[in-house]
Amino acid sequence: MARYIFITGGVVSSLGKGLMAASLAALLQARGYKVRIRKFDPYLNVDPGTMSPYQHGEVYVTDDGAETDLDLGHYERFTGVSARQSDNVTSGRIYQQIIARERRGDYLGATVQVIPHVTDAIKQFALADADDLDFVLCEIGGTVGDIESLPFMEAIRQLRNELGPQQTVSVHVTLVPYIAAAGELKTKPTQHSVRELAALGIQPDVLLCRAEHPIPESDRRKIAQFCNVRAEAVIPALDAPSIYSVPLQYHAEGLDREVLRAFGIDDAPAPDLSRWHDVTDRYFNPEGEVTVGVVGKYVGLQDAYKSLNEALVHGGLANRVKVNIRWLDAELFEREGDELAAQLEPMHAILVPGGFGERGSEGKIASVRFAREHGVPFLGICLGMQMACIESARSAGHAAASSTEFGATEEPVVGIITEWMSEEGLQQREEGGDLGGTMRLGAYDAVLSPNSHVARIYGGASTISERHRHRYEVNAAYRDALERDGLIFSGMSPDGLLPEIVERPDHPWFVGVQFHPELKSKPFDPHPLFAGFIAAGLRQSRLV
Repeated sequence: MARYIFITGGVVSSLGKGLMAASLAALLQARGYKVRIRKFDPYLNVDPGTMSPYQHGEVYVTDDGAETDLDLGHYERFTGVSARQSDNVTSGRIYQQIIARERRGDYLGATVQVIPHVTDAIKQFALADADDLDFVLCEIGGTVGDIESLPFMEAIRQLRNELGPQQTVSVHVTLVPYIAAAGELKTKPTQHSVRELAALGIQPDVLLCRAEHPIPESDRRKIAQFCNVRAEAVIPALDAPSIYSVPLQYHAEGLDREVLRAFGIDDAPAPDLSRWHDVTDRYFNPEGEVTVGVVGKYVGLQDAYKSLNEALVHGGLANRVKVNIRWLDAELFEREGDELAAQLEPMHAILVPGGFGERGSEGKIASVRFAREHGVPFLGICLGMQMACIESARSAGHAAASSTEFGATEEPVVGIITEWMSEEGLQQREEGGDLGGTMRLGAYDAVLSPNSHVARIYGGASTISERHRHRYEVNAAYRDALERDGLIFSGMSPDGLLPEIVERPDHPWFVGVQFHPELKSKPFDPHPLFAGFIAAGLRQSRLV
């Protein structure tokens, strides 16, 4: 039977519970255990699919088409275990299911309440599909004391009682702030946070204490005494120079050892951390630099492009170079003046990422044109590919080329996709339908043209599987016009109807993809598109 690790946070938000969960899972995995991580989000949205990236960062998409929290990206990147629909649940989804059951009469006239109905649903989610696992890590979103997280806290309290102390461990992430005026660290916030958690019936077994300065042994003992944990189980978590050095740092502080000890496991295999030593060696000892300009809409919040940021870093790891990312606001390139050239000329490569809406679209198209005309390596992702196709159509003489996403147009090079084939059969959507969960989501195959550039990038593969999240699609009726302009359709859906990849054979490196390759990239297994893109940027850096 799987053992459960419940991860909570206190004092303040943004302490890095997701990164901590991913790192701990990676350390357990390095010892030979099978792991899976799940995220409980207390907000009332059914999923983050309709939330602005400025509100919640990027939406991470799984193979089975779930729109999930960005922490699931950390989980996948650190463990290599593909996330799925059952690994992320929100209060909204829990209540949606309960209300649907109540309306059907499934509760046989009973009064529907938070306890037991909501807490039972949360427990069922935590326990599902865990038979073949050694450890399930459950991260509870938010901060202890939040009203919205109380049902989740109650559910894990009940699970600890039901499964027993040999099957559950509680890890609490807190903050030990440094007060500059006093010149010392303060343990009181951690004490109060643990007291708040204990008041909910949950006694933590391990404390992970975030701090900007080393925590003296005396402070660790003080925290242990006041918080009723062993001194060795008070784990310092200082700021790290890279997220990829966090597993090694936490292991050095004894996090995985103390968690296993809390389970009564004293004979665990020694961890094989060679992959993490290799990743950190490549990260901290680069042999060159590449500067990539990312021309986007949400550049004010880097979490909006979290997976993209990490995938570019992975491309650097594959080539053993440092990747300098320059986040460029697409709207700047829509104004008069030489802003475009001034910003893009120093770039060794240009990337236009996914996004929604018309704002900044002309700046993205202008960036595509700059990359095409100046021979700068280019990668367009989702909307970025669509902008590349519009730019090509305009170059071919279709001056009014645009997307119906931006309004009515005489030249709909990009239009809404109303039906497509999936494993479940024909999927159909209406233009005025709901926004949430209605896009083309999850893993779909693409058939690559033989001898194409992308076929070589993918190691000669004829068919690939990548994750999608889009509502608009390039209009295949414009294929001939675009190919006359030099933009080749080198990847199509298996039925030959939906363009998946475009490229320019006469360009040093120019690729647009309808899917999101960044979602499948990992530090120890960089995605081939990003490895190739950064390699092209490295060649470009030697020319300028």
